[in-house]
Amino acid sequence: MAQDYQISKNTVESAYSQLFAEGYIESRPQSGYFVSDEIEHYLPFNKSKKQSSPPETSSFLYNFFPAQLHNNNFPNKLWTRLHNKVMNDTIDFGGYPNKQGELSLRIQISKYLSSSRGVQSTPEQIIVCSGFADSMFIIASLLKSFTSKLAIEFPGYNVVKQVFKQFDYSIEDIPINANGISLKDIEKSQSKLLYVTPSHQYPTGVTIPIANRFKLIQWAIQNNAYIIEDDYDSELSYNNRPIPALQGINHNNCVIYTGTLSKSLSPALRISYLVLPTTLLKKYQDLFTFPFSGVPIDTQKTLELFIKEGYWEKHIRKTRTLNRKKHDIMKKNLLLYLDKYISILREGSGLSIVIVPTVILDWKKLNKEAEDKKIKLYYIHYDSTATIQAICMGFGGFLEEEIPIAVKAFSEIFFNSIKDISKSIN
Repeated sequence: MAQDYQISKNTVESAYSQLFAEGYIESRPQSGYFVSDEIEHYLPFNKSKKQSSPPETSSFLYNFFPAQLHNNNFPNKLWTRLHNKVMNDTIDFGGYPNKQGELSLRIQISKYLSSSRGVQSTPEQIIVCSGFADSMFIIASLLKSFTSKLAIEFPGYNVVKQVFKQFDYSIEDIPINANGISLKDIEKSQSKLLYVTPSHQYPTGVTIPIANRFKLIQWAIQNNAYIIEDDYDSELSYNNRPIPALQGINHNNCVIYTGTLSKSLSPALRISYLVLPTTLLKKYQDLFTFPFSGVPIDTQKTLELFIKEGYWEKHIRKTRTLNRKKHDIMKKNLLLYLDKYISILREGSGLSIVIVPTVILDWKKLNKEAEDKKIKLYYIHYDSTATIQAICMGFGGFLEEEIPIAVKAFSEIFFNSIKDISKSIN
């Protein structure tokens, strides 16, 4: 063994001695070491069968994931420089961090949200969380004694449902219309908690107009209810200036605001934030006495400097410009290759364009063709029968020059999956 692995005999002897001491092997005179008879049948090993290797992770030629940034989008050199600076200067590794996230970072987030999103907050109201799901876990645990029912946009973001179901909330689907969530259905609802994406509804892209926003606030106040505002894709608006947040209307105290850096900076960093109404602060502090923010202290301090020194605003502008180009290239090629066979349901924001086929597709065949061609697709289900009616065509993870090639490859499997070109869904 020492010869085979080019290591010291002492190392080999030490390894065998340790296995013997722990009882994994036994010594048989003049024969050598053997696996102990007493434990052999407990081991994840079967002599009669060849051990199988774990399945390899599938690699896709074209991945249309609707919430992905290309690695080139991240300001790696700048982030490394700022990270080195905070590691040398500003981190106290001898003490415990702030439970809600570093105060200095929350000050910067509060300033940014006020200037760019119209959010009214103090640093004390902000909680730095480890991604969107973590934010939802905090809200679900915080309000479990207040209500056991969540009203949510339909179609909507499935992660929210998954989190709240883990806390045994019942889920009430509220339909979306041309003006966003249906106010008529909200008024009929008995829910005391509502989840909405008012600036850019996911997945339809509808924006709730200002009059309806006031009505939503009025509904919440009159019914002693809370609204969870997910400011989804708020920074990535390509045709208009970003719509101010619902939270900033009328100095209300019924909106729980949540945002994330996943779509604009990096999903890998796992950074999100909550802005709690002052009415929930004491309850949060009483309930969350033991957990700390899941975002590492060095990441928090680097982000603080990134915002404070003006790099965040520059990065947002650069990211918006870059992804507007990708958006336009994606739209142009979708219309070039598929034209009258699709209609565009959502465009002008975020990291994807949502399309609806105007012909009858064989979805099983489409999936099989996509799998064979190593193309990853993402669908939207619009009803309780899980009928597929729309496809999210993500462009953020591609380089600009890759998008036309990817769309052409998709169009080929799309045409191969048409059941009857003469039958239109419209």
